[in-house]
Amino acid sequence: MTSARNIVRDVGFCILFFTRLPLPDVRLEDRKLSEAIWAAPIAGWVVALIGGLAFWTAGGLGVPPGPAAALALAVTMLATGCLHEDGLSDTADGFGGGRNRERILDIMRDSRIGAFGASALGLSMLLRWSALAAIAASGAADAGAAPDAAAPASGAVFFALFAAHGGSRALLPAFIRLVPPARQDGLAAGAGDVEPAVAGAALMLGFLSLLVLGFAAALVTAVLLAATFFAFRALCLNKIGGQTGDTLGALQQAAEILILLIASAVF
Repeated sequence: MTSARNIVRDVGFCILFFTRLPLPDVRLEDRKLSEAIWAAPIAGWVVALIGGLAFWTAGGLGVPPGPAAALALAVTMLATGCLHEDGLSDTADGFGGGRNRERILDIMRDSRIGAFGASALGLSMLLRWSALAAIAASGAADAGAAPDAAAPASGAVFFALFAAHGGSRALLPAFIRLVPPARQDGLAAGAGDVEPAVAGAALMLGFLSLLVLGFAAALVTAVLLAATFFAFRALCLNKIGGQTGDTLGALQQAAEILILLIASAVF
């Protein structure tokens, strides 16, 4: 049975694991990552709050929506230590440059970034920034010349970040459960087996994250995320026979981009 103490420890652990925030060390003792990872969306909410505060502060200082959106994106990347961006670039380099499973895994472990990784990273940042900038500009336009014109834009940006960071991380436990580790060592292999209840709890929190987009948009987004999930699962099985920590980062980035693009159409 999950106690209140375990819930608090799991949330603290996931915040420590998925961010660089200087929190006190959380020792799981008898808890494993595979048990605590249901709280990954909550760590995403914390990242979203940090990004939203950065946008609100920039807007309050008179920074236009586009640069303010760039600052919000930069702050979220700093908060996570570019954890998922690193996974995206490594996965793109490996899948793009390797011709067999062994070579792909070797490339993914190489700390150097190649053309595929740099292109994927640049495209990810461009898509996320442009979506946030569009959301911010739309919110500012709706507010017009009102004295608190920055408030609607800040609210829309925060809701978009909330949906994107919570919803994208909700996929990770299910991916660990449904895709075997590609290596015998590393993050994916050491995470342990994720139980259905853990994956289900994360998915529930992820759908709650999407509801800020509106119920209809949340349903559409959930369907598109499921399609992305299973398409990427098939790709990973074909390329490397499983998943690694890098592929988890790539999945999170793809899902975050998808949610932000949908949010830019909704807000």
